[in-house]
Amino acid sequence: MADAKIMQSQVILDRLGFSPGVIDGKQGFTLKLALSGFQQTRDLPTTGTLDPATAAALAKLAGPPPELEVTLTPADVAGPYVGPLPKREDDQAKLPSLGYANILEMLAERYHTTTATLIALNSPDTKLIAGAKIKVPNVAVAAHDYPAALPDGYKQTLLGLNVASGQPKADHLVVSKSHKSLSVFDADNKLLAQFPVTTGSQHDPLPIGHWKVVGASYNPEFHFNPKLFWDAKKGEKKATLQPGPNGPVGVVWLDLSKAHYGIHGTPEPQNIGRTQSHGCIRMTNWDAARLSLMVKPGTPAIFQG
Repeated sequence: MADAKIMQSQVILDRLGFSPGVIDGKQGFTLKLALSGFQQTRDLPTTGTLDPATAAALAKLAGPPPELEVTLTPADVAGPYVGPLPKREDDQAKLPSLGYANILEMLAERYHTTTATLIALNSPDTKLIAGAKIKVPNVAVAAHDYPAALPDGYKQTLLGLNVASGQPKADHLVVSKSHKSLSVFDADNKLLAQFPVTTGSQHDPLPIGHWKVVGASYNPEFHFNPKLFWDAKKGEKKATLQPGPNGPVGVVWLDLSKAHYGIHGTPEPQNIGRTQSHGCIRMTNWDAARLSLMVKPGTPAIFQG
């Protein structure tokens, strides 16, 4: 079962831009990372724990209750949903989209949590039908005034992921391999936001150095080339995978000045920081979408060990 105190802290941190990754009411390195970032901005001892001083500071910023009851709509239920995805990219390329497998997975992403947490907050017997009321982490946002230049489809993606408009603007980003974090700073080097990330593997290590964001692709296709993947299966061929939150790069790709590298979403948010990537910077879909509103072409991205 989720710990109510921890979940409340995760919800507050998520609202503030210090992402705990998935909101699940559990201790873990992503919560420790989020607490450390928050503590830095409040001149608190950087313990990474929910100590009394940190708990008191968060309580002052609590806002609405951490749990929300929502009513499922016919559109929520209708999807469309694609069912379980095949594992191989060349098989995924045969699908018309890489959307959510089912309504439970969609709701988990919308409320920045996991399917297991939703079941724990409600009941395994809860019927996910139109008109049903379910409990979710309260990450709902009211600000939907997204930049007019964004594609309409991506605006719907941002809305569906509960990503608020009006995000702070980044002067530069710092990605830390050792901390498994992406930090957003202003021109005075003030920490504005922080996210847990996966930063590479022994086969495709994080490219340490100074790079730049050169552009963004919203709800992108994915061009699979087995020659670029050390773990590609024998016989796999080049293929184009259709867009969707369950695509290999999720809902957004932020292209970097380092060829073949980018910052992007993932179909498996619960694995951020716990598994390996092919060298790119992988984030939850909602965190990647939020970051996409903070950066612009030319934003420096500093990769550290």
